[in-house]
Amino acid sequence: MPERPGLRESVERIRSGNFSSRELAENCLRRIEALNGKLNAFAHWDADAAKADIQDGPLAGAPYALKDNLCREGTLTTCASKILEGWISPYSGGAAARLDEAGARYLGKTNMDEFAMGSSTEYSVYGPTKNPWDSSRSAGGSSGGSAAAVASEMVPLALGTDTGGSIRQPAAFCGVVGIKPTYGRVSRSGLVAFASSLDQIGTLTRDVGDAALALESLMGQDPLDATSLGEAIPALQPELDRGVKGLKFGIPAEDQWMQLDAGPARVFQDSVDALREAGAEPVEIALPHAQHSVAAYYLIATAEASSNLARYDGLRFGPRREAETLEELLLANRSQGFGAEVKRRILLGTFALSAGYVEAYYQRAQKTRTLIRNDFQKAFETVDFMVIPTTPTAAFHLGEKSDDPLSMYLSDIYTLPASLAGLPAASVPCGLDAGLPLGTQIWAKTLDEAMLIRAAASLERAFPFGEIRRAALASLVEAS
Repeated sequence: MPERPGLRESVERIRSGNFSSRELAENCLRRIEALNGKLNAFAHWDADAAKADIQDGPLAGAPYALKDNLCREGTLTTCASKILEGWISPYSGGAAARLDEAGARYLGKTNMDEFAMGSSTEYSVYGPTKNPWDSSRSAGGSSGGSAAAVASEMVPLALGTDTGGSIRQPAAFCGVVGIKPTYGRVSRSGLVAFASSLDQIGTLTRDVGDAALALESLMGQDPLDATSLGEAIPALQPELDRGVKGLKFGIPAEDQWMQLDAGPARVFQDSVDALREAGAEPVEIALPHAQHSVAAYYLIATAEASSNLARYDGLRFGPRREAETLEELLLANRSQGFGAEVKRRILLGTFALSAGYVEAYYQRAQKTRTLIRNDFQKAFETVDFMVIPTTPTAAFHLGEKSDDPLSMYLSDIYTLPASLAGLPAASVPCGLDAGLPLGTQIWAKTLDEAMLIRAAASLERAFPFGEIRRAALASLVEAS
């Protein structure tokens, strides 16, 4: 049995008395202390987290980590930003509360792009997170810390947030499973808002089965979140072994935005072939407006960010800087408190919402979003789920895209359509390109997480990536 078991195995071994939850937590903390200096996956962690022994609940003492924009009572929540330096959460958000109620054990907060604005976890006051497969490369973003922590076996479960691909893209870069549920399936209470109509909390795990177990505890309506959904929570674990025989899956046909290099194209074709061999039928589908996803997203998301981040004035959060007037005080606090990428997005969003430009930019972007959602609705009349690459490339080098924001934004080109439509989506590791992992993405209908898990598990069976990941990261295992 592995020293650092996955989520389901952790629960099984704790319940069987194979070892205690305290022993498992101590093991994970030793791993964090050994590796975090190399990877910078954790922003901060609780060295005393292993004091109590937990055996009750669906998650029975299994360790977990939270992205640093998710509130848990009594813990630092800084969003990797100077302006929230030292801020302690006075309450637990819905996601953290549900995991605690399910018996999971909190270990700490993972690194991220500041206020979740980025695709590389380089825009962080804590410095960049490094990819466990190659420390010269990005772990993805903005949930790069969570992805790296799971890939390097620091924890079996980490939560991330996905506004435009911030769970799925780092999952693909780090060779783990990342799932964004339907918008509203998981409570957003306690999530520090970036773009409120897009933000969703999801999971990063080593395999699909672990994700299914975690999501069953996370999903459900929360009276503290007006956007959370009251629909019945599906049983996801029974879907793991159902297979896809007799189902139809869609493959987008638009050449304008489905352009891949040889390595990613090969891995994606292997995924399509594997689903076909499992008994599913591929169907070409039309998503004619998906090519406009990047433009629409970066108007809608930045506009909402401009509004949401107006509250961070340095008076209520972060260190207060001296000034003679209120205007000078606000200018000094926001100028020094926010990083360059956050400022860029605030400026973009403020411009899009300014007088005379709202209709030309923001409203047109919302209309495009509706067209994208309608395209999905029509396509799902003929297929059960869809597949698409998660990313156009494998993990890029740290610093490679830092000076080219547009290039960085385009790394999310295949994750944005599902975000704009509010669909559940998953990234499953399905191959390597030059020794680096690549993911294949699955999209399902709104509220159909059961189909998402069913298809993802089938794809995972064709590409049992766990042993590949363990072999590739053997040097990290030895180092710990």
